[in-house]
Amino acid sequence: MLHKRIHIKVFLLAAFSFLSVSLFAEATIAEGKSLFKANCAQCHAKDMKSKLTGPALGGVEERWSDYPREDLYSWVRNSQKMISEGHPRAVELWNEWTPTVMNNFPNLTDEQIDGMLLYINDAYVNGGKKKGGDGEVVVGTDKSDDGSNSMFYVFLLAILGLLAVILARIVSNLNHMADEKEGKAVGRRATLVEQLLSPKVIGFVLFALILIGGYTTVNNAIDLGRQQGYAPEQPIKFSHVTHAGIQKIDCQYCHDGARRSKHSVIPATNTCMNCHTAVKVGSKYGTGELTKIYASAGWNPNTGKYFEDNVSYEAKEEEYKKWIKENFVAAKPEASDKSIDAEVTNQWNAIAGHLGKPIEWTKIHNLPDHAYFNHAQHVAVGKVECQTCHGPVEEMEVVQQYAPLSMGWCINCHRQTNVQFADNPYYDSYEAYHDQLKDVKSGRTGVTVEEIGGLECQKCHY
Repeated sequence: MLHKRIHIKVFLLAAFSFLSVSLFAEATIAEGKSLFKANCAQCHAKDMKSKLTGPALGGVEERWSDYPREDLYSWVRNSQKMISEGHPRAVELWNEWTPTVMNNFPNLTDEQIDGMLLYINDAYVNGGKKKGGDGEVVVGTDKSDDGSNSMFYVFLLAILGLLAVILARIVSNLNHMADEKEGKAVGRRATLVEQLLSPKVIGFVLFALILIGGYTTVNNAIDLGRQQGYAPEQPIKFSHVTHAGIQKIDCQYCHDGARRSKHSVIPATNTCMNCHTAVKVGSKYGTGELTKIYASAGWNPNTGKYFEDNVSYEAKEEEYKKWIKENFVAAKPEASDKSIDAEVTNQWNAIAGHLGKPIEWTKIHNLPDHAYFNHAQHVAVGKVECQTCHGPVEEMEVVQQYAPLSMGWCINCHRQTNVQFADNPYYDSYEAYHDQLKDVKSGRTGVTVEEIGGLECQKCHY
C-alpha cells in the first residue's frame, strides 16, 4: 500500500514536471519581450510591421533563411563587422538603411537572441492578441501583458510549492521505510498538516514573504513617478497623425527648442497661427478646435486680423459665434434653426475659457528634478531621431509616453548607441578614436556613447 502511494506521488511529480516544461515556451517569450524592450524597442516598432528608426522585424528569420542561423546571431551582436566583411544580407540592409547604424549587442547569448526572435514572431503573427475562453481574440495592452506574466509566475510558483510538498512526503515515506527495514524504532509519522505547520516550514515561509515584500517594495519605489503609456486628454484635440504624419511637418518646426536648448519647448500659439491664419477649417474637427486657438491668440477669423486691445468681451463673443454659425451652416445647410443655435452655444461654451488666455497643455514627459537631460545635446550633436525616445508620434492621434525614460533605459542606450562621428565637428577632439576608425586593422567599427563618458554619474546628476 505504501509503495502504491509513492508510485502515485512520483507520477504526479512527473506530470507537473511535464506541465512546467510545456510552459517553458511562454516563459521564453516573456524573457524575449523583456530583452526586446530593453535593447530593441527604441529603434524598432513593437507591432513588428511598421518601420521606425529601424526596419520592421516581423519575418526577420525568413529573410535570413538563406544563411546559417549563426549569421543572424552575428548580425545582432555586431552588424558593422558583417558589413565590413561583405556579407550579402548585411550589405543589402546597410544600403537600404544607411546612414543609420544599428547598435551592437555583444553580450547577448544565442539563447537570449532566440527568445527575442520568439517574441518578435509572436507579436508579428498574433499582434499582441490572446485567445479568450471560447476561442475569441481579445486585444491586450502592455499592462495586461505584464499582468498575464505575473499570473504565469504565480502559477509556476504554486506548482513548485506543490512539488516541494510532494517531494517532502516522498522523502518522509522513504526514510520511514528505511527505518523499518533496519529494525529501528519507528514512531508515528507526522501528517501533512503537521509537516506544513512545523517551525522549519513556517520560518521558510516568513523568510520568503519578507524577501518578496522587500523586492516588491523596491520595485514599486523605482517605478514611482514613471508613467509609460500616459496619454492625457489635452485642452485642444491636436492630431499628430494629421500634422506629423499626413502633412509631414517636421517635429522641430513646432518643437524648435529641441535643436538649440535643453528643452524641446511646447509650441507657442503664434506657431500654430503661422499655418492656421490660412487653414481655418480642420480636416477632422472642423472649426471647433481651431477656434480655441483663435480665441487664445485674439484673432478674428472673420476679418483675418487680430482684435484691437479696446474690443470688448461681448464684441469678441459675437464675432466668434458668427464664425461658428457660418461654418456650421456651410457644412450642414439642412440643419434646423434650433440645431444651429445649439451647436453655436455648445462650441462657444468650449471656446470661451480660452479667450485671451494661453493654452494650458498637459505635459506628458516628465523627468525627475535630479536628472539632467539636454535635447540639443542629443538632437543636434548626437543626431538622435525624435522617434528613438518618443516613439512613432506621427502615428499617434493622442500622444503618449512611449519609452519608460528610466535610468536603466538611458544607460542601455548609451552603452549601445554609436556616436555619429562622420561630418560632426563636435567630436573632432577625439583624435585617437578617429585614427582607430580609419585603421582597419584596429578592428574598431564604432564608438559608443559609453566610451566618451556617457556612463559618468555627473553627466546626468551634476
